[in-house]
Amino acid sequence: MADADYLLTYSPEPRGGSRYDRTTTHRSAPSRSQQNPVDRPLKGIRADNGHGTTELKKKRAFRKFSYRGIDLDELLDLSSEQLRDVVHARARRRFNRGLKRKPMGLIKRLRKAKQEAKPNEKPDTVKTHLRDMIIVPEMIGSVIGVYSGKEFNTVEVKPEMVGHYLAEFSIS
Repeated sequence: MADADYLLTYSPEPRGGSRYDRTTTHRSAPSRSQQNPVDRPLKGIRADNGHGTTELKKKRAFRKFSYRGIDLDELLDLSSEQLRDVVHARARRRFNRGLKRKPMGLIKRLRKAKQEAKPNEKPDTVKTHLRDMIIVPEMIGSVIGVYSGKEFNTVEVKPEMVGHYLAEFSIS
């Protein structure tokens, strides 16, 4: 019995024969992080390459972005009233009261920076103190310098940021 599968354990209860009973240890499969990368099963779809051997085709690694069930293309086409109905309640109340001069000025400067940028290039950074500005779909792709109280932190607006405040991406 040199095998490690059996261990002798002391049982204080005299019932069931000997006080020393053999018990088996449970060996579960190693977790994914404990597995050797070579031994891990490959993900994907196997396909015949025409030479009698099979190759592994990779699945699509990225997922399509949607905000509350609305795809990115549709999100960019929404009017301000339609967007207001989609966002969370705090942002909806803010939009109902209307955007004042400073937030509208920021959006105009972002539009101008996007127009002046060359195709496939990032627009110039637009600096602002408006940490309470809600990110709208029109701002996607813009580069904003958000003031943290000490310096301007550069924030590149991505689709996942829609509906959040600028301050959430510039820690003060």
